[in-house]
Amino acid sequence: MSIGGTISEARAQRGLTVADLSQRTRIREAIIAAIEGDDFSACNGDFYARGHLRALARELGLEGDALVREYDALTGGPRPGVGAMYPIDKGIKLRERRAPNWTLAMAVALAIVAVFGIGRIMGSAIKSPEQQAVKVKSAPAAAKAAPPAAAPAAPVKATHVTVKIKALSEAWIQVRDAKNKRVFMGVIPTGNTRSFRIKDKVKLTFGNAGSVQLNVNGQDLGSPGRAGETVRKTYGLDVPSPRQ
Repeated sequence: MSIGGTISEARAQRGLTVADLSQRTRIREAIIAAIEGDDFSACNGDFYARGHLRALARELGLEGDALVREYDALTGGPRPGVGAMYPIDKGIKLRERRAPNWTLAMAVALAIVAVFGIGRIMGSAIKSPEQQAVKVKSAPAAAKAAPPAAAPAAPVKATHVTVKIKALSEAWIQVRDAKNKRVFMGVIPTGNTRSFRIKDKVKLTFGNAGSVQLNVNGQDLGSPGRAGETVRKTYGLDVPSPRQ
């Protein structure tokens, strides 16, 4: 089981919501929801991610060191410092910037102008008599008959699902397409709106369903669930009714 799955299962076994766990650990609900979805980008770095994992493990009765070791294995472990990457006893050699060669540039420009002028002179000399003859104005063509009126176009069938998600408070969401390919996963700040246009079908996961307002294909569907509730929804072209 993944790190997020382990934490989510332990929280559910203790009958806690994301909001309950947030109140006990002082970790924001959006960050907890993202961690349960194995998204650590909201933690602002490895140092804070390890601290959050230890705090959550302590509250849920899990082994914090084991979760941190699994996190380090997932992310490649602690990053080396700047000194390890660039030893201070070795200087960095900078390439000297040479001044542009204006003489060479001017010579090339004059050569191009000369070739262009010779080409125009040669082209005028070999122009055929037919091209040099004065053009005779042709008689006005007879008025063309008006084309028949086009048949009314058939209505275009919708092929994409349009989704707008507004965060009433900081919210974590995940968006996948009909082939289950992840389009977006992360935190939407309070008051911000994210829009998506997905072909055929869209799969949505809300870490805190009561903190968002959902609009699908131009229709306001309100909040998909209650505060602190994790909800999964799938919508197709037959909105407003979700497929599941």
